[in-house]
Amino acid sequence: MFTPPNLSAQQISALPQHETIIGVVERLTFYSAESGYTVARLTRPRSNELTTIVGSFANIQPGQTLQLTGFWRDHPQFGPQFQVVNYKETKPATLTGIEKYLGSGLIKSVGPVTAKRIVAHFGLETLDIIENQIERLIEVQGIAKKRITLIKNAWETQKAIKEVMVFLQGHGVSTTYAVKIYKQYKDEAIATVTKNPYQLAADIYGIGFLTADKIARNIGIAPDSEFRYRAGIIHCLSVAAEDGHCYLPQSELIESVIKLLTTESHQPTEEAVAIVIKDMALADELIRERDEEKTLLCYKPTYFHTEQNLAQLIRQRLEKPVDTDIPRVRAWIERFTTSRQIQLSEQQRLAVETAAYSKITILTGGPGVGKTFTTHTIVSLWKAMGKSIALAAPTGRAAQRLGEMTGLEAKTIHRLLEFDPRSMGFKRDNENPLPHTAIIADEASMLDLFLAYSLVKAVLAGALLLLVGDIDQLPSVGPGQILADLINSGRVPVVRLTQIFRQAQTSAIITAAHQINRGQYPTIEPISDNPVSDCIWHGGGHQPEHGVQAICELITDLIPRLGFNPATDVQVLCPMTRGVVGTRNLNTVLQQLINPPSPNKVEINRGGNLLREGDRIIQLTNDYNREVFNGDLGIILTIDTIEQEVTVQYGERTVIYDYADLNEIALAWCVTIHKSQGSEYLVVIVPIYMQHYMMLTRNLFYTGLTRAKKLAIVVGAKKAISLAVRSTDDQQRYTRLQQRLLHAGLDW
Repeated sequence: MFTPPNLSAQQISALPQHETIIGVVERLTFYSAESGYTVARLTRPRSNELTTIVGSFANIQPGQTLQLTGFWRDHPQFGPQFQVVNYKETKPATLTGIEKYLGSGLIKSVGPVTAKRIVAHFGLETLDIIENQIERLIEVQGIAKKRITLIKNAWETQKAIKEVMVFLQGHGVSTTYAVKIYKQYKDEAIATVTKNPYQLAADIYGIGFLTADKIARNIGIAPDSEFRYRAGIIHCLSVAAEDGHCYLPQSELIESVIKLLTTESHQPTEEAVAIVIKDMALADELIRERDEEKTLLCYKPTYFHTEQNLAQLIRQRLEKPVDTDIPRVRAWIERFTTSRQIQLSEQQRLAVETAAYSKITILTGGPGVGKTFTTHTIVSLWKAMGKSIALAAPTGRAAQRLGEMTGLEAKTIHRLLEFDPRSMGFKRDNENPLPHTAIIADEASMLDLFLAYSLVKAVLAGALLLLVGDIDQLPSVGPGQILADLINSGRVPVVRLTQIFRQAQTSAIITAAHQINRGQYPTIEPISDNPVSDCIWHGGGHQPEHGVQAICELITDLIPRLGFNPATDVQVLCPMTRGVVGTRNLNTVLQQLINPPSPNKVEINRGGNLLREGDRIIQLTNDYNREVFNGDLGIILTIDTIEQEVTVQYGERTVIYDYADLNEIALAWCVTIHKSQGSEYLVVIVPIYMQHYMMLTRNLFYTGLTRAKKLAIVVGAKKAISLAVRSTDDQQRYTRLQQRLLHAGLDW
């Protein structure tokens, strides 16, 4: 018997008179995978009417036969409902019930057609046959031995998952992650959760410290246990890394841990947390060092060693420049520019020359200053020098753009370095370096600490590395501020292009971007029926609700009139996920507008998120097994409800997701500006409202606007735009790459 965890024994006893009913689940009206809260319709024996049941369920599928204990209540809007207090599943008693149960999607490889055949052959003995004599399924037409093996595995897995689900639901954890937990630990799932619930936070994407801590409290782990303190310390450092930090000062770490671990019955002291931090440092679970002001800093070991090793590698590379004949390079530049009747600015010439002799060169600058043309010229020079050239970028879209620009093949950095899912590492490193003598990494502002280290480590000792990026864009989503630290150290040769070229001056997008960068209110043309500018402002009213309406009108009216396809050419970019004009709400609205429901399109609801064939989606985390990475955009091709798989098209590749892994993707009709880094879209719509005030900064607005290739539309109030332009991102990322480059060998 299963009792929903949100009702205590005292609450249950105080409820109205209980009764027990039995029935078959016909359909789910509402189901939250996060909480298990369900509204369903039930068919009861000898009744022609459907019964509405309401309650929390560990797992519920149409076709299940349930014995339910609860009470009746009269809903003012929906009429009589049966409020479920506890329930248990029983075997279906009718042929229709068995058929519906088998064909509900509960078991992979068995759809409605196969279920009908099985039940037609075995009748009421069907479930006993599957449980005890499954090899007899060979008697059913269309079922081969291979299919029987698949059904057997799915049946066994489903039984085990159900046990795990009931256990987890009983300890207050959502059913969303039950399949993931089972896939991770198999038969050890319940034992692992019972022994060390904090292990879930380390092993399973989407389960954090708070969920693990909730389970720990339910199974009786003391709030002051050292085990809990250690997990809380690691969690606080992980949260800091999500904000871009490589470490935290010990005082800030202690403050964060106390805030995290404080409960009604327990408040940690600074001394207690400091003792655990010291013990973890002695056990090499943390690394501490002092900065120039003797402040104690706390690192996760991988962050410390990676930052230290990256600085050492860069220093070693810069010790000796490449032996290059500079007069010969200058002569080549003259011949190249004369023969093609082109002109390089002094800054561009300097960049080309520097890239010929410096082991590492940084090329930076805003839009319209000739970064692309300069990069193309450097590639031509390297070809003339006989270099073997590799091109890469952090994202697939950026790599594609780099390839189109240079005419050479470009890869994502992950593919260039040949990620190996078996070892969860790159095949290319210092022992097996890349076989190229010149490498370009575009969109270098996106490089986080670990990707930058992996790249530099894999570059041949004598090879040239050119990092190209816009220092004024948002820093990387991951920890570190690599491009800024390298530039600010003064150790790496940097060429910053500032001259806006004549052809770029005609673009209002580029003009507005540079105005924003200088802290000026941008010159944007107010919207009209026939806009002549490529940068438009739509007031959109002062309320966010008006902004949603304005975006819908733009997508259905103006944008198609201007010759753009809303389904493929338009990207809405938001400062935040929450709120009326945040990505969550706008994705729901835009999905209905651009990719509405259709009898020809399969759709599923997972964790409260509706996914439909034809939807644009975004990958939310690095998935090395599937070789899709944080920020990659794709289109849902098919949803297979029998095999419980979703196939997504990423460029020329197709990737298959199991239902259990769908929390790795989300709708992408609208994405955050942070997630858009490294991408370019024909049309960009950027809503800017005071609702976003906490996130409105100059580099955020600048980054969003410069994602537009042909047309940028800003929707929102002038007050919010002014706030974004005036606000600089004052949050200092805790990194020490710059200091390590400047103070080689010093022990703080």
